[in-house]
Amino acid sequence: MQPESDFCAYMILKYDVIVIGGGHAGCEAACASANMGAKTCLITMDMNKIAQMSCNPAIGGIAKGQIVREIDALGGQMGLVTDATSIQFRMLNVGKGPAVWSPRAQCDRGKFIWEWRKHLDETENLDVWQDQADELIVESVAVAQQHTKRAVGVRTIWGAEIYAKCVIVTAGTFLNGLMHIGRKMVPGGRIAEPAVAHFTESITQHGVVSARMKTGTPVRIDKRSIHFEDLEIQPGESRPYQFSYMDKGGALKQLPCWTVNTNAEVHVILKSGLADSPLYNGQIQSIGPRYCPSIETKLVTFPDREKHPLFLEPEGEDTNEMYLNGFSSSLPMDVQIEALKQMPAFRDIKVYRPGYAIEYDFFDPTQLNHSLESKIIGNLFMAGQVNGTTGYEEAGGQGTLAGINAALKAGCENEADFEPFILHRDEAYIGVLIDDLVTKGVDEPYRMFTSRAEYRILLRQDDADARLTEKAYDLGLAKRDRYDWWLEKKQHIEEIETFCQEFAIKPRLINSALEALGTTPLQFGCKLVDLVNRPQLNLKNLSEVIPQLKEVLNRPNNREEEIAEAAEVRMKYKGYIERERMVAEKMHRLENIKIRGHFNYEELQGLSTECRQKLMKIQPETLAQASRIPGVSPSDINVMLVLMGR
Repeated sequence: MQPESDFCAYMILKYDVIVIGGGHAGCEAACASANMGAKTCLITMDMNKIAQMSCNPAIGGIAKGQIVREIDALGGQMGLVTDATSIQFRMLNVGKGPAVWSPRAQCDRGKFIWEWRKHLDETENLDVWQDQADELIVESVAVAQQHTKRAVGVRTIWGAEIYAKCVIVTAGTFLNGLMHIGRKMVPGGRIAEPAVAHFTESITQHGVVSARMKTGTPVRIDKRSIHFEDLEIQPGESRPYQFSYMDKGGALKQLPCWTVNTNAEVHVILKSGLADSPLYNGQIQSIGPRYCPSIETKLVTFPDREKHPLFLEPEGEDTNEMYLNGFSSSLPMDVQIEALKQMPAFRDIKVYRPGYAIEYDFFDPTQLNHSLESKIIGNLFMAGQVNGTTGYEEAGGQGTLAGINAALKAGCENEADFEPFILHRDEAYIGVLIDDLVTKGVDEPYRMFTSRAEYRILLRQDDADARLTEKAYDLGLAKRDRYDWWLEKKQHIEEIETFCQEFAIKPRLINSALEALGTTPLQFGCKLVDLVNRPQLNLKNLSEVIPQLKEVLNRPNNREEEIAEAAEVRMKYKGYIERERMVAEKMHRLENIKIRGHFNYEELQGLSTECRQKLMKIQPETLAQASRIPGVSPSDINVMLVLMGR
């Protein structure tokens, strides 16, 4: 391959895989590709901002935490980096069933970057090139007597030409990025960082469709100016949770967060600035995230709300910078600051920078295969916000799959030999995410929720390693230490289950303890598993009165609680798990169900309002077509399945 004659290249490099962009998608893609043996080059504009947490310095949350566990189970790095830099950990939704338990960690933003740098530096087969991609190099290749387009490399703004068998684009919000604060507009991909011009056009000229999206971020506050006595403290978990199934240790000092509410005075000042808001004066035309709206959008959408909750979160263990979650805004900076001063805790507030909005290019994800390879330009993979998603975790999950498939394809001598690695909807939240993107497309920034997955009980945060680690080990991505730990954990879980199924309980030996634990005494003997399945009981409190159980639970690996929790969930929810697995198997055979003319959607109150509106408008022919309509969730499809059964 030769450069064009009119282009003077200062350097030519060759790799198996190129990854463009050093964000969360790019870092996971580069590590996955390199760890599978592909010679990989990660191109990033600034090596000192690797995996920068551009918005909230936190990892995980509802459904997002499950994705991080899946990345870790596949041999990825996000969980390890988060554990090493966590300053507060919480398990969300513990008052509900285990299908929606979701881990979340607040991180030290600066240390997170440098921990990622360390992981990249320690990854074999991986080079980092600090530069900016300027043009995708595409060639026409003859395949089966037809000419098809293939990505073969990239040109940079400094004149380098880097060629590879596969290219992964993970450019985040940088493609033609435009930042907004009030009526002021500045090109950029992130505050104080330049936008990437021209690169989008080097892709769309080949037939790939692009569009614009918008996101935003809140004000950053100097904690020395905050009156913490007027805030409500929000401590983290006392239990030492972690994301990674590998016990690496090294967590930082745990810090609290705080909560506060807006008030009527705040709202008056914010509303006074709406005429200068880019969202409402016509300056911004693109669509922002539905589930993470700006504070001004909240006021317009919910005019009767007297207050909105805000969460004040530390940016690190040794910095004064604080993040005000819930106050994303692109209003003029004086309006933002004056509004904040109306809350007692912020009456003397000083800020490091105001909130801002950013518009950027993304590419229609329906033009991708499930491998995340472009249908139009072969050997071109895309991951992260360029596919229309929002969130570090969604980006990392896509990056992992793109890195795996790029490495697999780069290792094939013949293109026909390429067998992509695909995760299905009943195997991983990452599978749900990618299937939603490539079949339904996006009309707003996509964010993962547990409600998007129809098999939530199969996709729990506690069993990601059970679902994925062996697959990753077979690929060569998960290393032997991770695989051995999974085998040890699997064996221990099975030992606990077997013991509970076989150990006989005698009423006279346990009834006084059962009464003390607030549950009904036994009239007859039973197996221990029958007690475990009672709502008031669990392995932990039962082990305090059954020494034999305590002995089975204890193992010298510092993960006894995690293993006991996994075993307990499998026993308590065995029936639900088996039933959902049967439903998943049936769904594979339901691609040809005709639904047109069978329903009056307006009368189906079991469907969400958005779903009914979309179905009435589009009138899909089949259930499969309905599932691909944006706004129709997997739970809506399940409702129609039940009705079809009737």
